[in-house]
Amino acid sequence: MTPSDPIRYLAAADVDAALPDLETQVALAARALQALGEEAAEMPPKLGVHPRPGALLHAMPAWLRTRDLVGLKWVAAFPGNNARGIPAISGLVVLNDAETGLPMCVMDAARITAARTAAVTGVALELYLPGGARTVAILGAGVQARGHLPQLARALPGGELLVYDRHPERAEAVAAEAVAMGFASARAAASARDAVEAADVVVTVGAFGSHSQVMTGEWLRPRALVVAVDFAVYVAAALARDAVRFVVDDRRQFLAYRDAGDFDGYPDPTTTLGEALAVRVGSHEAEPPATGSRAASPGDDEWTVVSHLGVGIADVLFAEAVRIAAESSGSGMLLPR
Repeated sequence: MTPSDPIRYLAAADVDAALPDLETQVALAARALQALGEEAAEMPPKLGVHPRPGALLHAMPAWLRTRDLVGLKWVAAFPGNNARGIPAISGLVVLNDAETGLPMCVMDAARITAARTAAVTGVALELYLPGGARTVAILGAGVQARGHLPQLARALPGGELLVYDRHPERAEAVAAEAVAMGFASARAAASARDAVEAADVVVTVGAFGSHSQVMTGEWLRPRALVVAVDFAVYVAAALARDAVRFVVDDRRQFLAYRDAGDFDGYPDPTTTLGEALAVRVGSHEAEPPATGSRAASPGDDEWTVVSHLGVGIADVLFAEAVRIAAESSGSGMLLPR
């Protein structure tokens, strides 16, 4: 790349049109997680600032050595924006040429964030979905809840969905969308506990500051899978400590956040998603991903907790897939330097 080459800008609609299918998204997320497990990526913990209570801006640089992909996501999460009628999550992804460092593509980050986050949950479901699971609960009804619906419908076809949110109308809106995506039934729950007690899979996507470690093991069905996308908003430390396995996306990043006080009382992770993928690949190289009754499942009185905080290497891999598709179709805008 030379300084005379333009920078391609991709708006949200361009990104949405260029995202790969759901199965490919899960494969991309798995590739990112395996790269972390194999130390094939350079990715420091998120650097954040917090200009308003409950709000944050994170810088997430990452370099994937095996493909020489490098970039950064600059993302904002401002829950108060919901009351203003503007998106709570916004940001940009910048991809750089690894040889020269020159930026070559800039794109809207909201859809990248939603898609890659749900895809990491998809990886967790492929690894740990309980046999016979049919009902899923989502705690929270914002952007991440909506972003998770396609992957949840894919993992539990014909399943049932319960949605809880502090604002019942938002939960009802998400439930209505879920039925259109293939869930056999979907409804708003009266409380978070009501939703969790009826679910085989629980996905927590609550707004930061809305709760703090309120969900305990007493809420859970036997052998439930809990996937926490909201740090410790819902999942209590005791629930993670008592789990048969406590899994994170990136050990170094989780421990950095715990040291900073975000996961008070939480245990050391049992393993990471990338390490679990490596074990599965080593044991079943010629077999498809183990899900449902074929997955490694806890005992009847145990549960699994997965906490994924978001990894920049997944953003870079997703952004690169989008960039390639956009260049092929000629979408986006070319900007002079």
